[in-house]
Amino acid sequence: MSVRELVVLGTASQAPTRHRNHNGYLLRWDGHGLLFDPGEGTQRQMLLAGVPSSAISRICLTHFHGDHCLGVPGVVQRLSLDRVAHPVHAHYPASGRHFFARLRHASVFREVADLREEPIERDGVVAEDRFGTLEARRLDHPVESFGYRLVEPDGRRMRPEWLARFGIEGPAVGRLLRARALEVDGRTVSLEQVSDPRPGQRFAFIMDTRLCPAVFELAADVDLLVIESTFLGADADLAHEYGHLTAGQAATVARDAGVRRLVLTHFSQRYADPARFHEEAAAVFDGEIVVAQDLARIPVPPRRTVGLDDASSPGAQAR
Repeated sequence: MSVRELVVLGTASQAPTRHRNHNGYLLRWDGHGLLFDPGEGTQRQMLLAGVPSSAISRICLTHFHGDHCLGVPGVVQRLSLDRVAHPVHAHYPASGRHFFARLRHASVFREVADLREEPIERDGVVAEDRFGTLEARRLDHPVESFGYRLVEPDGRRMRPEWLARFGIEGPAVGRLLRARALEVDGRTVSLEQVSDPRPGQRFAFIMDTRLCPAVFELAADVDLLVIESTFLGADADLAHEYGHLTAGQAATVARDAGVRRLVLTHFSQRYADPARFHEEAAAVFDGEIVVAQDLARIPVPPRRTVGLDDASSPGAQAR
C-alpha cells in the first residue's frame, strides 16, 4: 500500500526548545523517503517517530546553517550502522561542498552505506526517478539556499465500466496503457476513451528565505507546501533583515500559488503560543493550515479528481 505523508521530526529555528527539536522532515512518497534539512537530534527524532534509517532514499539540504544540517553526521553514520542496502542520494548547494565533507566525516566510523553526493549548481531538475521529478530553485537568504519541488507526472485513471463496454480485459489493458491505443473487433480504442485524467501530485519544501519569485514558482499548485514562518507580522522588519518569512507572508504564498494544504514550521523560540501563527495565516489564506508539531504525521491531500460522468464519457460511444 502506497503512503504519502510528511513525518515532522523538528520544527524549531535557530535554537531548539523543550517542545521543538531542530528542523527535520521526512517525506514518505510511496516507497521513497526524502529527508529534508536534518538538524541536530534528527537521528533520535526518527526513532521516536518510528522511522528506520532504511526509509531514507534521499537527503535534501536547503543550506548550511546549523539548524538545517547538524543532524547529517548522525544520519549518515546510522545508514552504515544499519547497513542500509540501497543507495542514498544527497543533494545540497554546491557552494557548501566543504561543509558537507566535514559533516559526512565528522568522526571515526566504518562507512559501508552507499551515499552518493549530488551537489546543486543551479536552478533546475536535480533528480528524476519513479516518484517523478525533483527540482530546486535558489532562494533569497544571506547564504546560498535552495528550495525543493517534487512533481509527479500526470497520468490516467482506468475506468473498468468503460473498458467493459469495449470488451477490453486482462493483458489487453496493459497493452492499451503502453500503446495508448488498441484494435478491438476492427475498431481503434484510445486510452482517452476508457480513462480519466489523473493529475500528478506536487510537493514543495521552502525554508529560510525572503519573499522572491522562486518561492511562488516552487509553491505553484502544490498539494502540500511546507514553508518556514519564523516570525509573526509584528516582527516583519526582523524577518527581512535575517532573510526569513512571516506567517502572513507564507500564507500569501499559499493563497497566490493555489496551494491545497499549508504547513507552517521553523518557528522562532521568541513565540510561546503557536496558535498565533495559525491566526495570522488564516487572515490571509482560507485553505487548510497546519501549524507543525514535532513527531506529527501530515498526509498529502487526496489526489485531485478530474472525471466525466458516464453519460458524457467517450466510453459511452460503445453503448
